[in-house]
Amino acid sequence: MKTSELFNLKGKTAIVTGGANGIGKATAIILAQHGANIAIGDFNLENAQKTAKEIEALGVKAIAVSCNVLKDEDLVNLVDTTIKELGSIHILINNAGGGGGGRENPFKISIDAIRRDYELNVFSGWRLCQLVVPHMKKVGYGSIVFTTSMSSINRSPNMSGYGGSKAAVNHTVANLAHDFGPEVRINAVGPGATRTAALESVLTPEIEKAMLTHTPIKRLGKVEDIAGAMLYFASPISEWVSGQTLFVNGGGEQTLE
Repeated sequence: MKTSELFNLKGKTAIVTGGANGIGKATAIILAQHGANIAIGDFNLENAQKTAKEIEALGVKAIAVSCNVLKDEDLVNLVDTTIKELGSIHILINNAGGGGGGRENPFKISIDAIRRDYELNVFSGWRLCQLVVPHMKKVGYGSIVFTTSMSSINRSPNMSGYGGSKAAVNHTVANLAHDFGPEVRINAVGPGATRTAALESVLTPEIEKAMLTHTPIKRLGKVEDIAGAMLYFASPISEWVSGQTLFVNGGGEQTLE
């Protein structure tokens, strides 16, 4: 493969869930910078539309689709609209997710809260895979990337639902690689502590110092750091990589202990 083709996404279409802000937005932009057309699925349609306009300024096509990943009809609509407006699907970034990590005292929360962790982080992404893989196989190119978390391998109190659901993502990816190959690859990126709006809202100099105690690269992550790993998995350069989880964490763990 020629060097110029290793990261070439020209003519390909990517769906990015949770693509209006943060890691999702940074991922959508870097994929567009390498030639991909982008469909942003996000429950915040206004912000998704703003991001789509930024992406169009890069010379590619972009659409914004209202999408609550907890609603199956929204997932179906996201895929159908992408096919209708952009013609095909080659890349899926299953980035949307969340949960109550750090607040999941098992004696103070309901089973519904834990169930929601899995619906957000596992079930919605699994369902999108089911919807997009036939389209990817049809065009002969597919790359799916989940956003997982360091919580999937760390051990901490009050994290059983969120951490457990992200661990399920890792193993789901490893198994689906056998179902989706050879045309479609599936991998996951696990961010360490990354400077998103959510982290910045609680970050203090003291917390940051504690987080960096066991981090060889002495800074917190930037959304662009995570997006770079997403680009690697989405691109032809990783054509023989599937079923893997890559942790992007400065070489360590950003815990408070």
